[in-house]
Amino acid sequence: MQRTAWLVAATALLATPGTAPAVATATHGTAPAAGAWQKVGSDARSGVSGIAFEGRTAHGAGVRALIVHDNKKTGQRRLSRIIDKGGSADVSPVTWDGPEPMDLEAVEAVPGKPSEYLALAGRGIIHHLRVTGSTAKVLDYAPLPAIGQGDNFESLALVARHGHLAALWADRGAGHRPATLYTAPLTFDEYGQPQFGGVTHRTYRAAYPAGDAVRHVSDISVTDSGRILVSSASDDGPFDSAVSDAGRVTVSAAGRVRVTLAASPDVLARFPQYKIEGVECLPGSSDALLGTDDENLGGYVRTAPLCGS
Repeated sequence: MQRTAWLVAATALLATPGTAPAVATATHGTAPAAGAWQKVGSDARSGVSGIAFEGRTAHGAGVRALIVHDNKKTGQRRLSRIIDKGGSADVSPVTWDGPEPMDLEAVEAVPGKPSEYLALAGRGIIHHLRVTGSTAKVLDYAPLPAIGQGDNFESLALVARHGHLAALWADRGAGHRPATLYTAPLTFDEYGQPQFGGVTHRTYRAAYPAGDAVRHVSDISVTDSGRILVSSASDDGPFDSAVSDAGRVTVSAAGRVRVTLAASPDVLARFPQYKIEGVECLPGSSDALLGTDDENLGGYVRTAPLCGS
């Protein structure tokens, strides 16, 4: 796939007054400026299918994150660590210790459980991991509840409120078929297997991009205030993506999970020529860390100010 060289400085649409605009930046192959796209993969096996915040670097200037790859063959890399320094990004492999999943599409840190993560495969198998150094050990795995006919999952977010956990995940949808956003309370049994409470679901259509190739939900992140951010992306090139404010999630003191989706999602930023599959709001910041899986063109990451109140 060839991509026409071009520069774009299109100011994105923002929902929050007073927030600096997110900008769709330069084409692949140009030198990254601060906040611009930084290359973290060079081929179809090294794109970013999901992203999870791991921590800050020693002096707080950089971000450590885990990324998953949607590889399917035995021995191919499933997980990597990136260190985003603002003007550059380092990538290192993380060894997968346990049954190899097929087609990992999302990863999320487990609130209140340091070094533990959930990684989700496209067909709905969720893996509970403990990451120590450069190894991710599989503690347990289980299918998601309430998997619908034809569901294909690319997104996962976890929310902690009032001592309770909630999970949000979505069938990505495709073209005229909307995405389905699922939510449920979440606990873990004594062996580390995820246990889901009652599941609710709602349909969601992306406001942008449009067309038969759009995946309405390619990832989900939740801000500190409970806003639900959703990335949407066109599948076939030339790629196109957006991040939108899709609604809100609350968890009551009793652990009841409630999601309200916007009738018209507010497009916060558009990213022409990139296929965003990872969105992660960084704790204590208004920035989101974005990751792309641009197939044969590899993967890129950047930050954008999308997670403010």
